[in-house]
Amino acid sequence: MSHEVTPQLWTGDYYNEGSGKDGLFDKLKDECGVFGVYGHSDSASLSYYGLHALQHRGEESAGICVSDRSEFHYHRGMGLVKEVFDKDMMASLVGDIAIGHVRYSTSGDSKLTNAQPLVFKYRDGDLAVATNGNIVNAPQIRRELEQSGSIFQTTSDTEVIAHLIARSSKDLVEAAKDAFNRIVGGYAFLIMTNDKLLVASDPHGLRPLCMGMLGDAYVFASESCAFETIGAKLIRDIEPGELLILDEQGLREDRFEEKKHRKSLCAMEYVYFARPDSDMNGSNQHAARKRMGSRMALESFVDADIVTGVPDSSISAAIGYAEQTGIPYELGLIKNKYSGRTFIQPSQELREQGVKMKLSAVRRVVEGQRVVMIDDSIVRGTTSRRIVNLLREAGATEVHVRITSPPFKNPCFYGIDTPDRRELIASQMSIEEMCKEIHADSLAFLSPEGLITAIAGNNAEDKKGGLCLACFDNDYPTRTDFGGEEKFGCSC
Repeated sequence: MSHEVTPQLWTGDYYNEGSGKDGLFDKLKDECGVFGVYGHSDSASLSYYGLHALQHRGEESAGICVSDRSEFHYHRGMGLVKEVFDKDMMASLVGDIAIGHVRYSTSGDSKLTNAQPLVFKYRDGDLAVATNGNIVNAPQIRRELEQSGSIFQTTSDTEVIAHLIARSSKDLVEAAKDAFNRIVGGYAFLIMTNDKLLVASDPHGLRPLCMGMLGDAYVFASESCAFETIGAKLIRDIEPGELLILDEQGLREDRFEEKKHRKSLCAMEYVYFARPDSDMNGSNQHAARKRMGSRMALESFVDADIVTGVPDSSISAAIGYAEQTGIPYELGLIKNKYSGRTFIQPSQELREQGVKMKLSAVRRVVEGQRVVMIDDSIVRGTTSRRIVNLLREAGATEVHVRITSPPFKNPCFYGIDTPDRRELIASQMSIEEMCKEIHADSLAFLSPEGLITAIAGNNAEDKKGGLCLACFDNDYPTRTDFGGEEKFGCSC
């Protein structure tokens, strides 16, 4: 009598492990999200809902640390926010100061020890740190600290900041300023002690961070959509190089570096990452993406029967393209909301068809039609080719691809997990070659000028509209080479 071997239900230690690294799809990987509260008795619950709103920024781990002014209460776990926290756990997180974090990790770093907030004991009590971003010179600083006796418990950049603060003989605020002046990169930091909360943004404002208020309490988040969830009011963005100190004396606005750089908020926040209902730099993401689609239509019009967007991030731009051209917008592609890790390991044949698990073409909509397919970016090109083929298999007679960003040619060093430059199709091929590679009838990208105008308008403060466009133009706002140990991706 033979016995069948029951297949393992998932390939990692927990169901959602690796959900951000699906080899079938070459979309850019989400970063991380931070959320903070000062002065609210229900800070843990507010953090839970805030992190839930920021879930799209990181799906591999979540954590909340709360202070009751005398000691920390914290919990971290692998998986989604709703999987990490339950009712009993939330009831144990008591205090009116809190910081929380959702994390997307780079390959090899998906482990509980790297889940944030990181919590430490140091000379003045407890210290918790949460960040979104990447410290480019972290390997160099880490090596120096280890040579002088520091022992690291994680592979996270965030621990570097904790060591720099803990080793300083200065008070917390001055120690934090010195630490921020040593590091180079893009970051948004929340640092908590038993009775203080520090909030900081890198000197270029590369990573988003904003402040809101709920009654008399202050709240902070990577995106303003988290404020809507908890009923808080958006006050403003945290300025580049700014350091906010919140303690029993209230809110104090300070700086660790004077304004000497142009603001360089990551353009991909507008193109792809942020939720459509978030506001950044006074601009709503949905409205900005509609303007990108409209501008795309002006720059690269093509006669067609319908316009469709690749869900979810390109829907707004597709609506803008359709409104500008008068070509009807149709729901030609449907996203399966439950297309995370499958319970069984698919065969290679099924993996090749795997795009159909995530997207479906609506045959009755696209059959016999000339389709304009709007997408936000092309990374390796494999996803674009699969979606074009999907539309053709459903009967589309022509597929014209319009990308509402410039060609993505360079890796990011500031918190986006991007492939090596050699894997970026736009750095290896011309637009004509890419068009042939993805099996499209035509291909066009939004110009850098068009992107800046769509986001910042014609009255932008500088020629780049306060944006970092390094992934498009190779003009990085900071040094990226530190002894050959340059790092890209999100290693918070």
